[in-house]
Amino acid sequence: MARKGSIHIQRPGWLVYAALGAVIVASLFPFYWSLLIGSGDSSTVRDPNMSWIPGGNFIENSMTVIENPAVNFWKALGNSIIVSTTVAVTTVVLSTLAGFAFAKLRFKGNGVLFVAVIATMAVPVQLGVVPLYILMADFGWTGSVGAVIIPALVTAFGVFWMTQYLTQSLPGELIEAARVDGCNMIRTFWHVAVPAARPAAAMLFLFTFVTAWNNFFWPFIVLDQSNPTLPVALSMLQANYFVDYSLVLAGVLLATVPLLILFVFTGRQLVTGIMQGALKG
Repeated sequence: MARKGSIHIQRPGWLVYAALGAVIVASLFPFYWSLLIGSGDSSTVRDPNMSWIPGGNFIENSMTVIENPAVNFWKALGNSIIVSTTVAVTTVVLSTLAGFAFAKLRFKGNGVLFVAVIATMAVPVQLGVVPLYILMADFGWTGSVGAVIIPALVTAFGVFWMTQYLTQSLPGELIEAARVDGCNMIRTFWHVAVPAARPAAAMLFLFTFVTAWNNFFWPFIVLDQSNPTLPVALSMLQANYFVDYSLVLAGVLLATVPLLILFVFTGRQLVTGIMQGALKG
């Protein structure tokens, strides 16, 4: 324990560092395993004497995935970026609006509507696939990315998340002060609620983006091979009787790179926003 003025600073012990090191190793091992297999050849995963040092075939396997006409990699990558970005942005905007209304506005049916929204989280997604597909077919949207984006514009989890956060972090006195100063409800939301909700909105954006990026079930049903998202396109690599896991895992690593780039550029801002929100709360 060190003394600095009148403040006691307790440094973490070796058990804390050991636990953190174990967590880091466990988190990085799947990436290393994917790199190990993805940098080998088709016989690597079946070799009982497989080396734990990555091979030199990763670039070759990656180019095979990218140039594979069945995968349509660049088209799938563009579709995934469009779908994930659009869904994440709209989910944050609409969930923040709904969360502000449920948390700070008083209107008839407030509690009932909020319970109804939360209750939809208990319904499995699979139960709505058939009627949703019929609806998309009636609109003529099957095969287009709009059929993936429209049903995911807002989520019940996002509304619940923002409602709970704004209930705790946004004092009612600030809203009353803004109204006294002459702000209407839209200006109050923009100048008071949005700054308070920024840390939670950043978390929701990243969570939604990653979820939309990795979503396979619904895009696999509603999209076709000529206009896929990345997870659907990569599934074409294992559509045969023989699965070349070196190509599959090389494709998985390629699909992970945009997410890693996103976390590198937004991680520090995300942590800063969370810390600011915790201090304000």
